Amino acid sequence: MNHARILIVDNDPVVADSLAEFLRREGHESATAYDAIEALAILEQTRAGRPDTAAPFALVITDVAMPGMDGMELLRSVLRAYPGTAVVMLTGYGSIESAVEALRIGASDYLTKPVVDAELRVAVERALRQHTLMAENLRLRKQLDTQHGLDAIVGADHRMQKIYQLIEAVAPSRTTVLMTGESGTGKSMVARAIHLRSPRRDGPFVELACGSIPETLLESELFGHVKGAFTGAHADKVGKFLAADGGTIFLDEINSASPAMQLKLLRVLQERRFEPVGGTQTVEVDVRIVLAGNQPLEDLVAAGAFRQDLYYRINVVKIELPPLRERVGDIPLLAETFLARFGAELGKQLVGFTPEALDALRKYHYPGNVRELQNIIERAAVLGDRPTIGLDDLPPEVVHSAQGILARLPSRADADDTPWRPMPLEEALREPERNIILKALKANGFNRQKTADELAINRTTLYKKMKQLDIDPGDERIAG
Repeated sequence: MNHARILIVDNDPVVADSLAEFLRREGHESATAYDAIEALAILEQTRAGRPDTAAPFALVITDVAMPGMDGMELLRSVLRAYPGTAVVMLTGYGSIESAVEALRIGASDYLTKPVVDAELRVAVERALRQHTLMAENLRLRKQLDTQHGLDAIVGADHRMQKIYQLIEAVAPSRTTVLMTGESGTGKSMVARAIHLRSPRRDGPFVELACGSIPETLLESELFGHVKGAFTGAHADKVGKFLAADGGTIFLDEINSASPAMQLKLLRVLQERRFEPVGGTQTVEVDVRIVLAGNQPLEDLVAAGAFRQDLYYRINVVKIELPPLRERVGDIPLLAETFLARFGAELGKQLVGFTPEALDALRKYHYPGNVRELQNIIERAAVLGDRPTIGLDDLPPEVVHSAQGILARLPSRADADDTPWRPMPLEEALREPERNIILKALKANGFNRQKTADELAINRTTLYKKMKQLDIDPGDERIAG
């Protein structure tokens, strides 16, 4: 039997001390408390002294009938505050109803006084096995949160802070979430973080990129099919929605779905029911639906390429992920995070970046966003032969991009000699930014899509900047 730390709680000191002595003879470290309030104080003090563990005691053995806070209330408090601790209940007035209630709440066992040594030994062994399983489950959950949850989303930018708040606010509900942003901005990670912080975290998380599935197969992929539904359907197939029952389904690139598929999705969103392809039986599911698009859906609605009723149905809570080039301040933090991860995976001692390499990473425009930065750092970690990543460890396009920016910067002789007047930085940058956008619009015949592509921003971002900078979007010259 594993030796463990066990807390005995009983308002009869003779009972508590005798149980503690028996457990010490069995090789355990035991402590006693004579009421529930004292027990909670001991648990909290012990955890304060051992901040590395969420379960300061592996097991609590508590009497049910105690003055003040009784054993049932203590059971609830322990399970809520110390989820890795198992609890065994003791009572001198046992009843089937109280035993069932204790086990329903989460007690691992229920014993009647006077306790026989053999019964107590078996109950303790069973409870400690449960504790081991709970501790492993907590460890795996923490690992999942670190790898895929909110802890894995790195960023100090104010827009990222707002996204963290939205994740925390929306996670406990079943509300549909719509994410927008360019490819590589981390939509999948945000969807998984919402799932892992929700009551559905123990259920499945199912992900599908709609744009990667041919239109003829997408319906079967989402809703499944019955044997013989079409050529090649040799057996029944479970679709993604049924696979996600009790959990979360994340549908990426929803903008690529056809009008017919959009109609089917609208029904599932409204009713949580569907029929497999070729089937007649209606299937009901309990799923949380998170969607994402890599094109502005409002533009597609205006163009008649996306159903307006579906857009309004999914646009309940919107999370907009900014492109990496608009959160330059997060690039060093992300780079260091990725470097530490890949260094650990490769067994290399990687300590950071040279100033020149970090400067080049800041100046690169990242058409692939965070995913591209991650790939750049992985390449540098694999190919680099020094503890510090230098400029020559980065891909040529990153180095050339930084050198191109430096070449285009004005020299000191070309600098503006206008006397400085105090003003906020945002105001000082407004006019240069407005001039750059106007010049780019003119150079591209006032075609906004071409202008956005040349400036390495998406079209929606260009619209917003034009509005902020008083560039009239209704000007007939800017109709492209």
